[in-house]
Formats: sequence, structure tokens, C-alpha cells
Amino acid sequence: MKSDFKRQLLGYILPKKQDNAGFTLTELIIVTVIIGILSAIALPSILSRANKSKQTEAKLYTGSMNRAQQAYYLENTAFTTSIDNLGIGIQPQTENYDYNIQINNTVATNNGVSRKKALNSYVGVTYLNTFISTAGTVESVTITILCESPNTGVGTQQTMTSGVCPTGWLLLPK
Repeated sequence: MKSDFKRQLLGYILPKKQDNAGFTLTELIIVTVIIGILSAIALPSILSRANKSKQTEAKLYTGSMNRAQQAYYLENTAFTTSIDNLGIGIQPQTENYDYNIQINNTVATNNGVSRKKALNSYVGVTYLNTFISTAGTVESVTITILCESPNTGVGTQQTMTSGVCPTGWLLLPK
């Protein structure tokens, strides 16, 4: 046999040296540190997104309660304190929020009160605005606003007397 052919044949038959097999401890530590840094950067963003989606529930429910109060007022010429009477299928309590209604004269306060530390509370206000029309008759119209608490945390129930947000709360656009 030729020596070239022998060398190639033995190269296939004999096991190769395992000099470069596996990772060193230093390489593993560096990879672990890099993964840790990336996780530390991404985790707050992920948690923030989860809380925003939970808060969307309260915004939707409170806004729906506002619109349902307007419809209820058109049919009954009064606001209701019962979520069931609104007919919109909202439960008074969910995992993240408590929902309730307070009435003060011509103002219905629809609360979405946070049950968790990382969430904002919301309050919807539906109120009756009475004015004299150009024809000289007294007219009434219902108006709604939606407000967000300035701080996260377990919320408190609001009872409004006018169509403005509680002090320090943020008026949300329609």
C-alpha cells in the first residue's frame, strides 16, 4: 500500500484525539453572564406589558359602564347603582379589579378599583348636563369622562359630585 493511502485509511479507522471537545468553565461563565444581563434588560419591559394589558381590562369595563349608564338614563331617566341593570355582562369583581357604581344626584361614578400593587385604578363619570336650548326649552344631555389614578397600587373607591376627575387624576382621551 502506498503511504498516503495508509495514512488516510488509518485516519478514518482510528479514533481522533479529543483535544478540543466541550467548553471551558470560563466560556460557560461568560455565556451565563451575558444571558443574565439580557434578562435583566428584558424582564421589566415584559412585566410592564403584562400590567398594561391588565389595565386595559379596567379601561374597557369602566368605559363600557359609562356608555351603559348613558343608555340606561335614556330609558329610565335615572342612573343605576347595579352593574347587572346595565346589561353589559361585567362581573363586579375580577382577579385584578373591583367594579362598582356610586350615585350622587345627577352624577354616576363607575369605579374600576385596583386590587393589586402594580395596577392603576380607573373612574368613569357619567353626569347630566342641563342647559336652555335656543328654542328656550330646558334640555339635558349625559356626558362621560374617564380618569386614571396617578399612582399604581391598591385603589380606593371614588364618589364624584361633578364631571371632573378627582384631584391629581389624569383625564383620558375619548
